[in-house]
Amino acid sequence: MNYPIYLDNNATTPCSSEVIEAMLPYFGTHFGNAASKSHPYGWVAENAVEEAREKVANLIGAKAKEIIFTSGATEAINLGIKGIFEAYSGEKQHYITCLTEHKAVLDTFAEVEKRGAEVTYLSVNPKGEISLEELENAILTHTKMICLMWANNETGVIHPVEKIAQLAESRNLIFFTDAVQSAGKIPVFTKGIHLMAISAHKLYGPKGVGALYVRHNHDLPKPLAQIHGGGHEKGMRSGTLNVPGIVGFGKAAELRLAEMNREADRLEILRNRLEKSLLELSETSLNGNQEARLPHVTNIAFGGVEGEELLKKVNQKVAISSGSACTSISPKPSHVLQAMGLNSDLGRASIRFSLGKNTSDSDIELAIDWVRKVVLELRK
Repeated sequence: MNYPIYLDNNATTPCSSEVIEAMLPYFGTHFGNAASKSHPYGWVAENAVEEAREKVANLIGAKAKEIIFTSGATEAINLGIKGIFEAYSGEKQHYITCLTEHKAVLDTFAEVEKRGAEVTYLSVNPKGEISLEELENAILTHTKMICLMWANNETGVIHPVEKIAQLAESRNLIFFTDAVQSAGKIPVFTKGIHLMAISAHKLYGPKGVGALYVRHNHDLPKPLAQIHGGGHEKGMRSGTLNVPGIVGFGKAAELRLAEMNREADRLEILRNRLEKSLLELSETSLNGNQEARLPHVTNIAFGGVEGEELLKKVNQKVAISSGSACTSISPKPSHVLQAMGLNSDLGRASIRFSLGKNTSDSDIELAIDWVRKVVLELRK
């Protein structure tokens, strides 16, 4: 197939060749179940899992025992939110999150609301930023958790995580962050953070594997299991471990730790070139904060064109999306851009460009030419 240029790395990234190579033996030669403790097949698999756990922990500055492997970030988010809700069962409960969170977070909170929790959804300004004052004022006597993403998947806007962590710590609240788009792209940390969701396929690892960081040695409760049967992963997530996937996750984390900062600098230069050129078109504007954001992401609104036509046409030669991959088939405008105050038409005519390690200078030049051509044609 003659694939278009790929600028949708926030949706998923290609598996690194080194990751694929690391995984292959665990499909065949080392096929053992990591829970089989009585023979070498199980021992080899278990050792591989524990090595990977260490590498994933190193990426985020955690201890290996604080990493719970899951089937992906959505499961990690469900475990973190529902698991804490159940840990506080019988108590009056209040949670704080934001209107621009990923649907995995928003839909999970909608579910715990049905079960009796109160949830406050913080607003954002036109740049996609929260107000720390609004956050602090939202805290009630029965607040259990602040849940805010590290970086937004659609705009790349980065929340002031350090200040949020300090606030949560000062009020003895659980702070849960969805770090799916930031881990492996920018440096992250766990100081003051109790729960963190990450995903392998966003950092050049395989799909179908993620992790929940769960802070140890703290008096605030840990989430209760949502999947039972066998007591795997310290009893928090039962089920036979996806050994090849976990090995791939570990290798991807190791690679990102080594190359992340250098690669971020390269991609920021390319992103800025793309952004500057496209913003030279009339009736275009940047969605989100220009300063505090991921180095490889830009989200641009194209006025004077119909959103669905724009997406279809651009995707003929440049693979992009209008927002989250989970909702990219929806003709509705992005909930993130709506929360930032964009009208529906401009929200639908906004494109997220997310660059990756395979993005070259020539890719960016071709993308600029093609998007310009499409926009000018659609405006005729």
